[in-house]
Amino acid sequence: MDYLRIKELAEKYIQDYVQKSGSKGVVLGVSGGLDSAVGAYLAANALGPANVLGLILPYKTSASKSLDHAEMVIDGAGISSKNIDLTPQIDAYYSGLGEADPVRVGNKVARERMAILYDISKEHGYLVLGTSNKTEWLLGYFTLWGDMAAAFEPMGDLYKTQVKFLARETGVPDRIIEKEPTADLWPGQTDEGELGMSYEEIDPILYLYQEKNKTQEDIVAMGYRQEAVREVVRRMRKSSFKRRLPEVLSLQRFLPALD
Repeated sequence: MDYLRIKELAEKYIQDYVQKSGSKGVVLGVSGGLDSAVGAYLAANALGPANVLGLILPYKTSASKSLDHAEMVIDGAGISSKNIDLTPQIDAYYSGLGEADPVRVGNKVARERMAILYDISKEHGYLVLGTSNKTEWLLGYFTLWGDMAAAFEPMGDLYKTQVKFLARETGVPDRIIEKEPTADLWPGQTDEGELGMSYEEIDPILYLYQEKNKTQEDIVAMGYRQEAVREVVRRMRKSSFKRRLPEVLSLQRFLPALD
C-alpha cells in the first residue's frame, strides 16, 4: 500500500471533519502505544499542534515505561498535554464493592478515560479523536463505550499491521513502533498474549475472511493454522453485537397485528 498517500488522506480527513463540525481542534488519549502515537502525529500535522490536546490518563497499574513513551509522543508531535491520574476515582468506586477481577477493572478504566476525554472536549470545544484500528474492531478487542466511543476514527479502516507501516511514514519513534502492543490495563498484560496469536498471523486471516470472502476452509488450505482461523472467526462472530448500535424495539412490526 502507498502509506504516504494514506497519511495524506488521513490528515485531510481529520482536517475536513473538524472543520465541518465547527470544532476548534481535537483531544485524544495518549497511552504511549502505537495507535495513539499515530493519531497524535496525524492530528498535529492536520490541524497544527496548537489545536491538539493529548491526555495522559494513567492508573496505578500503568507501567512507567508507558508514561515515558506517552511523554515522548507528546514532545515529538509538539502538542499540549494534561496528565490526570485515574487511581483515586477508580479505587474510590471499588472500595465499597470488594475485589474485582483485572478485566472488570480494565473495562472500568477504559470507560473512565473516555468519560474524561469527552468532558475535556466540552471544555475546549474539541472533538474526541479515536485511535482504534480495524483488527480491534473486527475482533471486538475493545471496551464497549470505552476506547471505541470517539467522534471519528481516522485509522478505523487500517489493520494493526498496516498502522505500523503508517507509523513509520508519520514519523513515530522506532521505540514505540517496535514495542510489544499492550492496553496496559494490568501488569504484564499484552494484546497478543490475550489474543493467543500475533497480529502478523491475525491480520491476513481477517483480510481473507472479511475482504476477500474466503471461507475458513479456503484460508486453512492456503497454509494458515486451522486453530488460528477458527479462533479469529469465533471472535468476530461472538463480538458482532459490539459493532452495532443498541437495538430498538420497532412498534410498527407489532402494532398493525394488534389493530
